[in-house]
Amino acid sequence: MAAAGTFGVVTANAATGAPATATTGTAAPTTATTAANGNLTTTTHLTVAAATHAAQAALDAAVKEHQKVSVAVVDRDGNTLVTLRGDGTGPQSPESAVRKAYTAVSWNAPTSELAKRLAQAPNLKDIPGTLFLAGGAPVQAKGAPVAGVGVAGAPSGDLDEKFAQAGVAALGK
Repeated sequence: MAAAGTFGVVTANAATGAPATATTGTAAPTTATTAANGNLTTTTHLTVAAATHAAQAALDAAVKEHQKVSVAVVDRDGNTLVTLRGDGTGPQSPESAVRKAYTAVSWNAPTSELAKRLAQAPNLKDIPGTLFLAGGAPVQAKGAPVAGVGVAGAPSGDLDEKFAQAGVAALGK
């Protein structure tokens, strides 16, 4: 699977009524308005093919180290794009992977770093859908979050996060 077309942008032109078009490439995340009245924005999202590539790379990294994990990739809005449940994983691991990915993209930071913030703000853990355990990594385009990769099931969060980072790194190849 090639990494070309890793990011995709969807745009629409409300002024002309033209249908939305999709483009691929390494597009930068933007929030520029696309209509004179300012009712539309353009955003950058990971394609399903790229999300699948990242998830498989994370799972492959875990299998290489004989670890049984689940992997999830969510988009910028926290919607699940891909979930891979590795052979022999526990029943909690797919949901944990999704929540780690969601947490990483929500704060644009690895979840190991976010877990450290709980000492100063313990109520962060009460935000629905989040999981402040190591194993989530954001996917960025020009410093802005466009997706999150979450891994759960290894004996430590450090291993989970190592595999999540392998998924993120695969997008640059």
